[in-house]
Amino acid sequence: MTVDKPAGSQGRDATDPITVLVTGATGFVGKRLVPELTGQGMTVRAMTRRPREYDGPGEPVHGDVHDPGSLARAFEGVDVAVYLVHSLDDDDFERKDAEAARAFGKAAASAGVRQIVYLGGLGSEDQDLSAHLRSRREVEGLLGEAGVPVTVLRAAIVVGHGGISWEITRQLVKNLPAMVVPKWAATRSQPIGIDDVVRYLAGVIDHPDAIGRVFEIGGSDVVSYVDMLQQAAEVINGNRVIIVTVPVLSPQLSARWIGFVTDVDATTGRNLIDSMSTEVIVHDHSIREVVPGEPVSYQEAVRRAIEEERASA
Repeated sequence: MTVDKPAGSQGRDATDPITVLVTGATGFVGKRLVPELTGQGMTVRAMTRRPREYDGPGEPVHGDVHDPGSLARAFEGVDVAVYLVHSLDDDDFERKDAEAARAFGKAAASAGVRQIVYLGGLGSEDQDLSAHLRSRREVEGLLGEAGVPVTVLRAAIVVGHGGISWEITRQLVKNLPAMVVPKWAATRSQPIGIDDVVRYLAGVIDHPDAIGRVFEIGGSDVVSYVDMLQQAAEVINGNRVIIVTVPVLSPQLSARWIGFVTDVDATTGRNLIDSMSTEVIVHDHSIREVVPGEPVSYQEAVRRAIEEERASA
């Protein structure tokens, strides 16, 4: 299958397959996106810091967003770049992510890339965003600072086997028959299954109606974090857990508790938890005009995550 290009795409033949650079090709999202794109007939360059160890589809290429000198070669012949990088496991992640995004955008512009696709975070502009969500929003702008149009997909929690946010949920309900949660666990969110994230990412690549636009993506359900825990427990354990809400439980204490109960890195957990007091739901559904199709429910996303976990065990 070939993918048509928009008119005037740097002199390339409109019937040539496009070349897509995917950063984080071995990560939670990237390792699912690369086979989807190659299956659609796109030429994929899978960017990784250790290309010799890469065993997935596409062409492995060395590149590190924190080493600007490594990017020029990775961008050779690339039409579209997908940016799936963040540094939540670092206390200085805001600075590191800003520097990486700026360098990546400059390298993309120098290589003549015509679109950058970025997976960001939901959250209204008038909200008091956490450091994590502020950083995601800052990266959106920095990626396009050198002039390459950026297509942004803003998502809340992504549900899928191996995803950090999902792993916190899964391990909590698996390991604890009862738990104490802070009052912000009643905050609403719109989780989305990994299959829908991949579908949306693939759908906006080189799509003329997606260039330079920001989209909000989410699953079919708006639920609180307490609801998410209860519904996940029903799927995993066949019954609900006992949840007691307390008025005060700081993000630092919550992160330590999660670090004790799960194997999620404490720094990553704390940075994610900081965002959980912010309501993250979809208000703009225009993505469905560009990439048609209904997203799955939260429970269906949970079922798929558990099935994949069992299949990989």
